[in-house]
Amino acid sequence: MNDMTAAGFTGTRTDVVIDRLSLAFDGVALFDQFSAVFPSGQTTCLLGPSGIGKSTLLRAMAGLVAPDAGRVQGGDGAPLAGRIAYMDQSDLLLPWLSARENVLLGARLRGETPDVAAADRLLARVGLEGHADKRPAALSGGMRQRAALARTLMEDRPVVLMDEPFSAVDALTRFRLQALACEVLAGRTVVLVTHDPQEALRLGHRLLVLTGSPAQLDESPVPHGSPPRAPTGGDFPARYEDLMTRLAVGDAGVPA
Repeated sequence: MNDMTAAGFTGTRTDVVIDRLSLAFDGVALFDQFSAVFPSGQTTCLLGPSGIGKSTLLRAMAGLVAPDAGRVQGGDGAPLAGRIAYMDQSDLLLPWLSARENVLLGARLRGETPDVAAADRLLARVGLEGHADKRPAALSGGMRQRAALARTLMEDRPVVLMDEPFSAVDALTRFRLQALACEVLAGRTVVLVTHDPQEALRLGHRLLVLTGSPAQLDESPVPHGSPPRAPTGGDFPARYEDLMTRLAVGDAGVPA
């Protein structure tokens, strides 16, 4: 049962461990003996130039892509199957279902009894109270993304993988959704792939840049303070400049 509170996720947390993963796409080695740890209870933002393999890595973590070698597991050594919720950059709402029915989709696909009350609480939590019976065509882009976020939370998993989830909405809606996601995902192990350096600096407890071919990780410092951070003042501008430099170096190392 879902019970979203200000305290965030209160279930059993887990690190995500990538152990010597190798993965190729169209004959090109994206990753070779790649290892990383994504700590529990934190949001790790993952950036890098287009084509370096950010989304592919996230899909491998979600179990949607089989690596050529290596493994992805929890910090306890057990598989992550059943402990992951995945949110795509598109809302992927089924157009013939209402917002509530979309939020309950996972339970229906598993043959479970849908918890309608929990779905309605989550919809209210993301600002969609009063819109539960509307189909996606009657919702704005930002509202659809909030419904997708509620569906992700409905799965109530300790690990949440997000692939540029707010890239399709306008700047103001994106800013608001970032703050909302930071609040409602508190306590979970979140890996967020983003192309937006400001988003990464605002939301990340850790910030990792993929560089090179095959890709390796370069950790970039985050601004002081807890997410969501204000994008002005303090050391935010300096961290932004540093991150842009790292991204420029990484982009130069990716084959055209």
